[in-house]
Amino acid sequence: MRLRLLQQFGLLPLLWCAAFAQTPAILNSGVVNAAGSGHSTIIAPGSLISVFGTDLASGLSVSNSVPVSTTLGDVNSVTINGAAAPLVFVSSGQINAQVPWSMNPGQATVVVNRAGTASQPMGVQVNPFAPALFGFNVGTLQAIATNADGSLAAPANSIPGLTSHPAAAGDTLTFFATGLGPVSPAAADGANSADTTRQTTNPVGVSIGGAQATVLFAALSPQFVGVYQLNVVLPGGVTPGAAVPVQVQVDSATSADPATIAVQ
Repeated sequence: MRLRLLQQFGLLPLLWCAAFAQTPAILNSGVVNAAGSGHSTIIAPGSLISVFGTDLASGLSVSNSVPVSTTLGDVNSVTINGAAAPLVFVSSGQINAQVPWSMNPGQATVVVNRAGTASQPMGVQVNPFAPALFGFNVGTLQAIATNADGSLAAPANSIPGLTSHPAAAGDTLTFFATGLGPVSPAAADGANSADTTRQTTNPVGVSIGGAQATVLFAALSPQFVGVYQLNVVLPGGVTPGAAVPVQVQVDSATSADPATIAVQ
């Protein structure tokens, strides 16, 4: 009898947790490209995505190792067409993950599995390329574009805590992007490119203020998972301004949301 009681009471914590487990839910059109304005629902193999919803995780967890794991915190997995995605960051309302490199173009479904409970699937379009620049939303999408001295190519004192000044013709700027497609040599899911240079296999074009810029380097970032680094020479003849548009093109795909830089 005592054993039976212990077994019954031992089940109570499990039943309690099951009764109050939170079911993760992805917002409608809540799977988006992690770069750009955060509204594009077109993603690409190897790119970073953001998943927005409710009760996606019990709290904030950030991956601190490479290769990035497909589990993080109490998030068992985020699957895209059944393939587990490396998880960079999880929180109650947002998850950042990398699309597996082997993902085929077409319609896909995303499911968040948290503590044994799965969300309803959310549809998303996978294209071969989904170019977008990372930036700060300061009214316009200020590109994370660094000058040679490490400052941001933005109006002076425009972003608290960061040194910034406009770029000039002939300057080499470093941009960060996602969705630029395959690289050579191929990259593993969840890995950065610290071990070797992995350049894009398709040419990358960058226009600044409508003028075509010279792209010196287009490859996976050695520091970040799912992020590409672009070294670009600012062409002459660009009209100066505090918010000069920058767009990235790969094959027939062009970034939907122009980021901006400051040009003097």
